[in-house]
Amino acid sequence: MINLTIDGRPVSVPKGTTVLDAAASIGINIPALCHIDLKGTCVHNAPASCRICVVEIEGRRNLAPSCATQCMEGMVVKTNSARVVRARKTVAELILSDHPNDCLTCPKCNDCELQKLVTRFNIREMPYKGEQSSRKKEQTVAITRNMDKCILCRRCESVCNNVQTVGVLGAVRRGFDTTIAPTFDRMFTETDCTYCGQCVAVCPTGALTERDNTDRLLEDLCNPDKVVVAQPAPAVRVALGEEFGMEPGTIVTGKLATALRYLGFDHVFDTDFGADLTIMEEGAEILKRLKAYLAGDKNVKLPIMTSCCPAWVNFYEHNFPDLLEYPSSAKSPAQMFGAIAKTYWAQKMGIPREKLVVVSIMPCLAKKYECERDEFKVEGNPDVDYSISTRELARLIKRSNIDFKSLPDTDFDTPMGESSGAAAIFGATGGVMEAALRTVYEVFTGRTLPRIEFNDVRGLEGIKEATIDIDGFPLKVCVAHTLGNARLLMDRLREGKLDYHVVEVMACPGGCVGGAGQPYHHGNVEILKARTRAIYREDEGKPIRKSHENPDIQKLYKDFLGEPLGERSEKLLHTHYFDKSIK
Repeated sequence: MINLTIDGRPVSVPKGTTVLDAAASIGINIPALCHIDLKGTCVHNAPASCRICVVEIEGRRNLAPSCATQCMEGMVVKTNSARVVRARKTVAELILSDHPNDCLTCPKCNDCELQKLVTRFNIREMPYKGEQSSRKKEQTVAITRNMDKCILCRRCESVCNNVQTVGVLGAVRRGFDTTIAPTFDRMFTETDCTYCGQCVAVCPTGALTERDNTDRLLEDLCNPDKVVVAQPAPAVRVALGEEFGMEPGTIVTGKLATALRYLGFDHVFDTDFGADLTIMEEGAEILKRLKAYLAGDKNVKLPIMTSCCPAWVNFYEHNFPDLLEYPSSAKSPAQMFGAIAKTYWAQKMGIPREKLVVVSIMPCLAKKYECERDEFKVEGNPDVDYSISTRELARLIKRSNIDFKSLPDTDFDTPMGESSGAAAIFGATGGVMEAALRTVYEVFTGRTLPRIEFNDVRGLEGIKEATIDIDGFPLKVCVAHTLGNARLLMDRLREGKLDYHVVEVMACPGGCVGGAGQPYHHGNVEILKARTRAIYREDEGKPIRKSHENPDIQKLYKDFLGEPLGERSEKLLHTHYFDKSIK
């Protein structure tokens, strides 16, 4: 342990701790812009580029960046001296001198960390004036870039390269003309970008934001010739409340359903129904491959990998096109829901496909891209028309004068609103695996699970392993979250050294609870933990906790689909993958 003094208060911390973290451990909040920290979920890189977090250290002539300065024995630190306060304010003023002054119309207004620091430092004038940078702007199907608002904190670069290992972002050019962009200042659409959106999640300003679809949604809701249905994802209901002042991890399922009705949706269903459907198809696929493996088939592709996460799908299509036979062919829950809504349900209701608008409410920005994939369209009409994020939904609720906290709880509509606890846990890393195991175990053995929880696949460790005894067969499973951890597994698979039968991958820290479309958590892992705990409480509160026991799912197969992996199921609920590597 290292002993030091910060602002006159003694503190002991483990060797290697930064001054920033040591101060935080005793309740001293040092401001920072370039610093991101998701302990327990991803690699951390502190570029020490913004210099907002400088402190005064006794015996040193220069101020030191606390995010990149390790504690030393006997160190005496001042975080609030007059010299430090003046330096921080000057740094912030210099950043503002090359920043657009359009806060009122910025999509990050009220969520902007630079804006909050300006208030904290009581900056009321712009003392430095001069030329402002003119950088690239781009709007993709998922992400909007306005690099005029970039402050070169390089958080996006850190998360893209060190956490996700996608490697799209880096510093381009030098000096005043420096910008953070893909190589050769290309567009995102010309790169291996997966649209995971973690760059958006960590960006402290409005340089990187999601593409907003709320105006498009309002037009559809007001169109009498459209039937608009909603399908919110599992992770949305444990995070949406944060946008209205509720504690992280507050479950707002009933209020969410009510809010969607007040907004004018004609039918309010649930993506959890699609999650149960996913387990039926993906579980059947797992069993099919396992049985072939046990029968001695040398050509069976194991491990089978989950395919629910569109950023993960993009990642292996771009980076591992030689391994496309390993992931499950099952569509994501949202896309399965859309396919069933525009066939089975639309036919029952007598609604023409072109009149039906399916809107997904997702914790994810890659879902915006997923909706646009050609293989999820029928004669140009998409199964899911478009997606909005949790944040977009919150803005729409506020815009519509709805007092969210006072809303009564209501249930989702039937028949695509009934779901199991297994579907609810899809929102957390390990949840898809656990949901699949609940069904695979009982179908494989013909017996009821002695214990429904599979705790070995839960938690925020980057890679988790477990061995499940299924009638004497040791089923080896693995769970990974963040694309950096996924790359480690895929590299081992390419080398023939990945000894698992089933692998789950989620692109975002903590799984969907940490998705880039969720309320900003600013690197606070405790928020991710609170959302995850809520996910499992939602599961525990369900009367049905296994996907194959959902009566509406059983009826869907009896009346329409036939059986998992059957002819109609294969056509509607399964997909294929493409080599998208950049040559």
